[in-house]
Amino acid sequence: MTLTIWVDGWQMQCCGETFAPGDVVSWKLLEVDPEDYADIVGAERADEIDFCEEHHGQDEGHAPTLVEVVSIVEVHCRYGVPPGATDKVNYPVPGTTVLVPVEKADGWAKARPDVSFAGYLVIARRAAALPEGAAARGR
Repeated sequence: MTLTIWVDGWQMQCCGETFAPGDVVSWKLLEVDPEDYADIVGAERADEIDFCEEHHGQDEGHAPTLVEVVSIVEVHCRYGVPPGATDKVNYPVPGTTVLVPVEKADGWAKARPDVSFAGYLVIARRAAALPEGAAARGR
C-alpha cells in the first residue's frame, strides 16, 4: 500500500535533506484535510493526499515514520489576491497547477513560467526497517 505525502517547498528550503526514489526517510507525518490542498494541486489530486511531512513544531507527539520514497512530483501554481479580498494576501489560484515528475527533491525547483514552486507530492510506502547498512534520512 502506498501513501501520498505533501512536503512543503519552504520546509525543504529551510532545513530539508535531499531525497530521491528508493531512499528510506524518517519523517513525522501528520494527517491532513485534503481540502487544504485543493487549490494548490486540484481537488482530484488533493483527495489522494494522506499526510503532510512536518518538522517545525506542529509535530510534537508524533513519532517518526520510516517510509521508502517511490516517486516525487514537483507542484507549481500561480498565487494571487482573490477578487474582493481586503487583506491583500496571496493564495493559490485554482486551476493553475503544473505537476512535474522529478528524480530528486532538494527544495530548489527549476523556475517555470507564470507559476511558483509550492512543494512536492511524494508517493511512498511504509518501511518496516532500514535496508542493511543504511541510515535513514530525516529531519
